[in-house]
Amino acid sequence: MDALTTSLLVAVAVFLSSLVGLSLHRVVPEGHLSQETRSVILLGTGTLSLLASLVLGLLVSTAKSSYDATETRIQNYAAELILLDETLRDYGDGALPPRRLLRSYTELFMQILWPKTGAAGELGESGSAGALMERVRETIRALQPVDEGQKWLQNQALEENILLLRQRWLLIEGGGPSVRPAYIGILVFWVMLIFASFGFSAPRNATVVIGFLFCSLAIGSAIFLILELDNPFSGILRIPSGPVETSLAHMLPTGT
Repeated sequence: MDALTTSLLVAVAVFLSSLVGLSLHRVVPEGHLSQETRSVILLGTGTLSLLASLVLGLLVSTAKSSYDATETRIQNYAAELILLDETLRDYGDGALPPRRLLRSYTELFMQILWPKTGAAGELGESGSAGALMERVRETIRALQPVDEGQKWLQNQALEENILLLRQRWLLIEGGGPSVRPAYIGILVFWVMLIFASFGFSAPRNATVVIGFLFCSLAIGSAIFLILELDNPFSGILRIPSGPVETSLAHMLPTGT
C-alpha cells in the first residue's frame, strides 16, 4: 500500500472516530454526561494528546534523519565514483577497460534507483550490479603498471574501489524503512481515541464536523510525510538523481 492510500485511510479512520464520539450522546445514559465526567475524560485526553504529539514528532524526526543520511550517502557515493574514474584516467589508456566497466556500473546503478519508467527505486542487493563492480576491481588488478607513478595510481584505484564496495553495502543495509508499521498503528489508535473524546465533548453542529474533517486531513498529511520520508527512492520526495548524473557526465563517454 502506497503512502497516499495509507494516509487517506488514516484520515478517514480519524474522522470516523470523531463522528462516533459525536453520536455517543444518543446512547450514553444522561447520568454519564455530567460536567465531572467530561472533566475526567478531558484530563485523560490531554495526557494522551501529549504522548501522541511526542511520538508523532519522534517519528517525523526519525524518518527525516534516515532520509538525510541516505541522501548524504548517495552524494558521497557519486563523488567516489568520479574520483575513481579520474584516478583511472590519470593512469592512461591502459585503464580504459575498467573505466568502461565503471561507466556501465554507474548507468546500471542509475537504472536501479531511478528507473526511466518512473517506478520506485529498489535499494537492495542486485546480483548484476555487484558482479559488475567486482569486475571493475578485477580489471584494475590486472593492470600492468610500467613505472612507480602508475603503480601508485593502481593501488589508489583499488583502495577507492574497495571504499565504493563498502559504501554500496552500507546503502543496501541502511536503506530499509526506519519507521515500523506498528509505531504508526499505535499512534493512529491513540489519535482515534483522542478525536472520539473530542467528539463526545463537542456540540453537534456542522462547524464542528467540518473542523474535525480538516483536522483529520492534517493528521493524514503528517502520516503521509512520515511514509514519504521513510521511502526515499519513491514518491514525490524521492532523492534526486543529480549527483549520480553528474558523475556519469564526468566519466568516459559511451562508445569510447
